Amino acid sequence: MSEKAGPARVGVRELRQNLSVYLDRVKAGETLEVTEHGQPVAQLGPRPAKATSIIDQMIAEGRITPATFDHRMIPPPPSIPGPSGKTLTETLLEMRDEEER
Repeated sequence: MSEKAGPARVGVRELRQNLSVYLDRVKAGETLEVTEHGQPVAQLGPRPAKATSIIDQMIAEGRITPATFDHRMIPPPPSIPGPSGKTLTETLLEMRDEEER
């Protein structure tokens, strides 16, 4: 029965004593599992090529799909005058002016 190969394990003391060696391994693309008293406490791995947002990370992992629709292509709603002959925006602005007085 074959076991699934996981990240290499390194103890905290060993990591501290040979940090530059392990950092070189990480720079080369290896992921390390850091243990304390035999228990995993951290994972040390290569940083993404560029700092990305959580959205960019999820897209890269295939967990979400970016939108393809450009909302800027939607035209603004038409200004339709109300019963007074003024648009809703004009009416609201007048009401706000009256409240400020």
